[in-house]
Amino acid sequence: MENKEYLLEMKNISKSFPGVKALDEVSLKVRSHSVHALMGENGAGKSTLMKCLFGIYKKDSGTISFDGKEINFTSTREALDNGVSMVHQELNQVTQTNVLDNIWLGRFPTKGFFVDEKAMYDKTIEIFKNLEININPKMKVRDLSVSQRQMIEIAKAVSYNSKIIVMDEPTSSLTENEVEHLFKIIRRLKEDGCGIIYISHKMEEIKAISDDITIMRDGKWIGTERSDKLTTDEIINLMVGRDLTDRFPPKDNEPSEVILEVENLSAKHQPSINDISFKLRKGEILGVAGLVGAKRTDIVETIFGIREKAKGKIKLFGKEINNKSPKVAVKNGFALVTEERRATGIFSMLDIKENTILANIDSYVKKNKLLDNEKMIKDTQWGIDSMRTKTPTQRTHIGSLSGGNQQKVILSRWLLTEPDILMLDEPTRGIDVGAKYEIYQLMIELAKKGKGVIMVSSEMSELLGVSDRIIVMSNGKLAGIVNTKETTQEELLSLSAKYL
Repeated sequence: MENKEYLLEMKNISKSFPGVKALDEVSLKVRSHSVHALMGENGAGKSTLMKCLFGIYKKDSGTISFDGKEINFTSTREALDNGVSMVHQELNQVTQTNVLDNIWLGRFPTKGFFVDEKAMYDKTIEIFKNLEININPKMKVRDLSVSQRQMIEIAKAVSYNSKIIVMDEPTSSLTENEVEHLFKIIRRLKEDGCGIIYISHKMEEIKAISDDITIMRDGKWIGTERSDKLTTDEIINLMVGRDLTDRFPPKDNEPSEVILEVENLSAKHQPSINDISFKLRKGEILGVAGLVGAKRTDIVETIFGIREKAKGKIKLFGKEINNKSPKVAVKNGFALVTEERRATGIFSMLDIKENTILANIDSYVKKNKLLDNEKMIKDTQWGIDSMRTKTPTQRTHIGSLSGGNQQKVILSRWLLTEPDILMLDEPTRGIDVGAKYEIYQLMIELAKKGKGVIMVSSEMSELLGVSDRIIVMSNGKLAGIVNTKETTQEELLSLSAKYL
């Protein structure tokens, strides 16, 4: 290959959708042997730019050159076959089949008329060994953790011998050790001459792994600079277009009397939570910490009736209740924003209005049994305005919005039910600093109005910055409850490892 400075050059890329210009002459240049961070708030155009590269969208104008040749991929298959692959934030795998089938789907090695199972297995083992991935290739994908599934997607990208690998929020579900393992893989890919396009909102990560940073805002290119020449504050300023001196809003909520009591709660199907007890006060933000696999999510799912309760009591305002299903939980004043928004939060083929009013549909039924469309439009607009959701119209399909804007629609859906208890599972996962701040503000405002808020989070800084008290989980057990003002990250990590 000729010695060229850039492996990939995207010049003056523009792309419009009805009612919105998603990309306005954006440029991106990626060197081989480098990690190029692509940063910007949700809705800045990062995903749209990558979809133009990957053949999912057809660009309106501009040029793309890869490995010295102009290219215009018309499908993801064409991109993959030509050495460009993408590890998506929202995992899109066939969970009923095994690891092997997911990696080689659509291109099974054959021997005559039959699939060569041995060649497929041997190639997979070779890739896993090279990447130090310790997963049985014959395991069903549904039986793997999110972090293991993420590693499979990275192995799949490597199996295509890709020269450009796009990683979209690759560490959103990983522990610290798993992040370090991923970084080791990225450094190895760099050594092999790959160009990695790395999309993340985690500043510490970006500074640790990237060589170059390109920042986008409102569909425009803002700037490209070497990573070591930009401070975190400078990156944030370029992303949001303003100084964001504090990552967390001032807290002025005042917890008062107990509104929720959980006593000796265990879930029916094990392994899950065992003998969990805690209290939630009116006007309080209660954090739930723990390592991946600590069963943090199981707490809110059992309270909400998604998981079947084996034993224990749940009391609301001193009265015992039985949330035997999510529908009953909603009637009892509970709301749950789930972690996997694409799998369990949004209805991607429905529009924003339909996604917003779903949980509160009974309130729109008029006496004549018809739906009150005027009220639905009004409430949807309230959700868009109060959440500052970036969308052309209420009729836009939610699946076309950025992850952060999808999360805002889900939040407004549940707020319309006017819950007493709002439970949020990883509410800011994959969301930029500006949108995170808005969600933190919303949580504090709800607490000030007397609501009880439970927030499950894997980000220690987030828990310390927003919550009043923190429940620490370890291997399905309650390891401790601490006052946020009196604890440290070290204490939280120590408690998280208590029952390992």
